[in-house]
Amino acid sequence: MRAGRVTGAHREGGAPAKETTVDIAALVHTRTHHPEAIAEAAARRARRPLLNEDGKLMIVAADHPARGALGVGGDRLAMANRADLLERLCLALSRPGVDGVLATADILDDLLLLGVLDGKVVMGSMNRGGLQGASFELDDRFTGHRAEDIQRLGFDAGKLLLRIDYDDPGSLTTLESTARAIDDMAARRLPVFVEPFISRRTPEGRVSNDLSAEAVTRSIAIASGLGGSSAYTWLKVPVTADPDDMAQVMATSTLPAVLLGGEVGDDQDGAYEKWRGALQLPTVRGLVVGRSLLYPADGDVAAAVDTAVGLL
Repeated sequence: MRAGRVTGAHREGGAPAKETTVDIAALVHTRTHHPEAIAEAAARRARRPLLNEDGKLMIVAADHPARGALGVGGDRLAMANRADLLERLCLALSRPGVDGVLATADILDDLLLLGVLDGKVVMGSMNRGGLQGASFELDDRFTGHRAEDIQRLGFDAGKLLLRIDYDDPGSLTTLESTARAIDDMAARRLPVFVEPFISRRTPEGRVSNDLSAEAVTRSIAIASGLGGSSAYTWLKVPVTADPDDMAQVMATSTLPAVLLGGEVGDDQDGAYEKWRGALQLPTVRGLVVGRSLLYPADGDVAAAVDTAVGLL
């Protein structure tokens, strides 16, 4: 079971893994009796620039549960155990070279109470309305952090998902709401990471993202032009089905970009090789990876994170 207790193993020559045991009862007690502790923890959090001197970003993503996407591999509820997820996140955040975390309010609030976000980049997930498997999955409404929440809490950036289906008139509403969110973030001089896809429904009704070079190119071109200013817009892009296409695809925009990891299954080494090549491109500034690092096939979170950091 992937969702079992996180291992503290680490690769030969690596730093010892720093394990954290999460006391759920203590978190619940604080939330019940002292909910203002979350805002207090946010106010005293030590902040850092978005980029350090190396100009690279390594972000661990954990905003999947709020979209009902709890599965990893064959375990459909792998991310459902909150204590286990938090322990994996704490371990990942403790590894050298990990810059920060992307998550929804519930998870970031827990991490604030656990005191593990000092000196880290904190990215709020802004739209989680397109629930996995729902008839309205492509209606990616903004149900998470608003720009004013990110500013109020002293977080460092926001992230939004932009899936465009040429056969779905509702995609126009998604485009418009995305543009306004970009405007709201730019007005506050806050970076926003836009994750664009050209998507379509299969004959069975499932949403599928097109990772062909042409589709990813179009999604980048569309996302780059949204809003009244692109000054604070970053892109969060997948590696194309053929990794050799990435150089041409990433020439579509001058916006800085990070690669998204997605779920890679058991072929972790293959995923690393895909990321390694794309990370050499001039606009690509880092990685935002979630399930493949938090729930690696061998259970060794520290080793998976360390290997990803090494690619930078």
